[in-house]
Amino acid sequence: MNIIRKIAKGIAKTNFARKAIDEGADLSAFKKKLTVQNLLGIFLMGGSYMIGWPAVGLIGALSIHWREPLLLLIGAPVLLVVAHLFFLLGMYLAGGKYILILLRWATRVTLEKMM
Repeated sequence: MNIIRKIAKGIAKTNFARKAIDEGADLSAFKKKLTVQNLLGIFLMGGSYMIGWPAVGLIGALSIHWREPLLLLIGAPVLLVVAHLFFLLGMYLAGGKYILILLRWATRVTLEKMM
């Protein structure tokens, strides 16, 4: 038995994974019409990725170009904190249940393919 199957079987023994497999976790909840609040939350979570590392890379390039190292030293952490706050607000607005549904489905699909 290879190491990946051993790990998969170990994960499959957890309550979360066992329930996901036994109940056949799927994405049917995403067929329901989303509210404006859900859409805004999804938009904010997606926007957090745009603010995160790409913006840090841009501010790093500008810091080098303008020869202002403090721009990177101060700007990068501030941008990352803002990105995290956007993501958390987006997750709150989108509803945590959608994240759980997605994680359960991904767990089931991944473990079924690995075992």
